[in-house]
Amino acid sequence: MGNAETAAESEKSFFKKQWEGYKGFWCERFSFLDNYSRFIKRDKPLPSWSEADVEEFIVSDPVHGPVLKTARQAAKYGAVGGLVGAVTTAGWAWKYSRSPHGAALSLVAGGVFGWTFGHEIANHQLQLYRLDTMAAQTKFMEWWEKKVEGY
Repeated sequence: MGNAETAAESEKSFFKKQWEGYKGFWCERFSFLDNYSRFIKRDKPLPSWSEADVEEFIVSDPVHGPVLKTARQAAKYGAVGGLVGAVTTAGWAWKYSRSPHGAALSLVAGGVFGWTFGHEIANHQLQLYRLDTMAAQTKFMEWWEKKVEGY
């Protein structure tokens, strides 16, 4: 049986071996996404929740509620940073080049950079590095699943 496995392995193309190696590498790096897979890969998707549902969870869970609230504040920092970055870089590009495609590219790039800087500011100001925001988000999803399905 060992010879059959070796023969099958040697028959694989160079590119297929490389692809499998890269796939394994990235699967290992993004293994944290497995925390969400049970909520994403469902037969019947969970319904959308409202702001009131999130506030209800924040009040009901004294451990993960405040962490989720802080994570939601950090998302607002990112959104504001993205908006400011997009508008200012597109404005500067339009002012100095009058190039529509340059302004459009600057709008996208400025939005991405601004979103990133906004999250960095939130990370330091709200001290997100001390919190386990993924656990709070997972607990919210579990809570929402139980509430919706009536457990």
